[in-house]
Amino acid sequence: MMPLAGTVYNAYGLLLSGLVLLGHFQIAEAGVVRRLPNEYLTAQGGRERVSINSGWRFSRFASNPDSLSYDTMKAWILPSGNDFIVNGDKHERPVEVGPGGDVEYVQASFDDSEWEAVNVPHDWAIKGPFHAPGIPNSMGALPINGVGWYRRNLEITSSDTEKSIFLDIDGAMSNSAVWINGQLVGGWPYGYNSFRLDLTPYVKAGDNLLAIRIDNPMNFSRWYPGAGLYRNVWLVKVDQTYIGQFGTYITTPVVSAESAVVDLTVEIENKRNSSRQVGVKTDVYVVDGKTGQAGADVIATFPQAATDLKAGSKEFVNASVTITNPRLWGPRPNQEPNLYVAVTTIIANGTVIDTYETRFGIRSVTYDADTGISVNGERIYIQGTNNHHDQGSIGAAFNLRAVERQLELLQEMGCNALRMSHNPPAPELLDLADKFGFLVLDEIFDVWKEQKIQDDYHVYFEEWHEPDLRSFIRRDRNHPSIIVWSFGNEIVEQTKASGGATAREMDSIVKEEDPTRQCSSGMNNARADSEFAAAVDIPGLNYQGEGRGTSFDSTYPSFHETYPEKVLWSTESSSGVSSRGTYLFPVTSANSSTAEDGSGADAEKLLVSAYELYAVPWGSSPDKVFWMQDKFPYAAGEFVWTGWDYIGEPTPFDTEARSSYFGIIDLAGFKKDRFFIYQARWRPDLVRATIFPFEK
Repeated sequence: MMPLAGTVYNAYGLLLSGLVLLGHFQIAEAGVVRRLPNEYLTAQGGRERVSINSGWRFSRFASNPDSLSYDTMKAWILPSGNDFIVNGDKHERPVEVGPGGDVEYVQASFDDSEWEAVNVPHDWAIKGPFHAPGIPNSMGALPINGVGWYRRNLEITSSDTEKSIFLDIDGAMSNSAVWINGQLVGGWPYGYNSFRLDLTPYVKAGDNLLAIRIDNPMNFSRWYPGAGLYRNVWLVKVDQTYIGQFGTYITTPVVSAESAVVDLTVEIENKRNSSRQVGVKTDVYVVDGKTGQAGADVIATFPQAATDLKAGSKEFVNASVTITNPRLWGPRPNQEPNLYVAVTTIIANGTVIDTYETRFGIRSVTYDADTGISVNGERIYIQGTNNHHDQGSIGAAFNLRAVERQLELLQEMGCNALRMSHNPPAPELLDLADKFGFLVLDEIFDVWKEQKIQDDYHVYFEEWHEPDLRSFIRRDRNHPSIIVWSFGNEIVEQTKASGGATAREMDSIVKEEDPTRQCSSGMNNARADSEFAAAVDIPGLNYQGEGRGTSFDSTYPSFHETYPEKVLWSTESSSGVSSRGTYLFPVTSANSSTAEDGSGADAEKLLVSAYELYAVPWGSSPDKVFWMQDKFPYAAGEFVWTGWDYIGEPTPFDTEARSSYFGIIDLAGFKKDRFFIYQARWRPDLVRATIFPFEK
């Protein structure tokens, strides 16, 4: 491996098969802008992206009502990931009609008037009943299990039947399968990944019955996962020659205050039965930081290109442009998260047939073993938090304002970084991170081949980890907030040679999809001399950095000595626990203590003292973590477990309580006293005093 210390990872444009190369840069001169012509505004289009969140009928069945399962549908589900398979053979769809066509719920004739009327995002489990039979408290003791059926009508016009029509699902928990007009289209097992299905061969003019089946086993997660169509659902209608799913990739290989080179790759697909010549044009606009809308002025234009697409083919078009005096994206408080939007149009015979918008930021990221992470030349000490995806009492159903509020409070505390633990987030969360100026550690897996829970992702890993990982990277890689990818958390096989081999494979896949960012993985047991640690660019030390529990035995020195070229950070730190407004006596005299009944905890009332000196057995108080981080100045920072309380994992009362005590902010959004401890550490600009009650 080449030394990474001091290396600036600014991407280089991808050179792909079918590439159309453009031989020159176009320079956008300072102060020279062009107005967006009115005829362009009226002509742009060719693509409709319509929310279909409303008008669903839903029913949950505690036991299987239809005799279907992932195993019976697997041969028809696997091809849904074909666009993201590079290493090996793609899956051939069986010629036979898929199963489930005889199930009454996929038939238009079925009367669903007695079913519940719902809008999505929808989490069927959050309304209870509480203490659902068979569901452990670690998962919130809520009824996440069972089979859920969703039904909705889609009206397709006669003109739409000449287009490509796609169903985009941002997240469905889990084991989803989709039918249109009684025919199985496909599905996706992993509940956190976004995915697309091509409805084109199955729709007809008029009414079309869309049916989606969700199937959750009893015990498949370590925390509350939610259940159902818990993120947004979209219908995309576009010409049969179009920009592909996640079809643009923007990088900034050269960045300074005076100018920036912006590279663009556009993927174009032609689903027609005949070849077609198209033109590709991309204009760049500044995004207004207050309104979030693109300005009217074109501040740069990529060189136009033309390409010939054979029937049923894909082509990649590359272009570069230099923007002078760029508005750089960077984290607050010293920088501003400025954004641009690239509007790409595909033109055939003088007509715009597709329009695709890509928001991006111009910034450089430097990874240095001694100084950590720098953005645009400024060292950014990571003051981060881990966060699970539920929003407390409203459950896992994505709510934009609820998530926005979470980020507002974290930023008020001085948090500047987010770890998406331990799964791909909703796309809108990354949009908000871009807007707020957070740095993001974007993470995909909690499990690989060896299980943590009986029915967790290890069941699907072998066949799905590549399409899941590639689609995750392609979906998210244009977000400037993302500085590092993570492909694992506390993986069971981290201490084995097999874990190192899998980590190397994952790292290779990530670098193929995005060579501009480094990779990390959270390790709670792997040591510095392990194959696993050697395979990642940035070893993530879960609780090892500050020493587990009451121990001050840190692994930072051994990792720094073994990998003097690598950035090190704490991907999970502290795991302090408390109940807001609860002060239990006597109070420990130690800097950090384990919460136990009679010592910082009350097992009868299920409360933990808010003196913020107590943690779980493997964790530490905030003060201990601060002391240990300061002891090793090369440490890039920490991601505290966790910013907000969440449903499930109720340590130290694992079998009695149903939600966590880890949060710096509680489920309702009220600040615990820990909030002010972190604020004092992370925001030295803010002068305040926080008073705690204490016994005489």
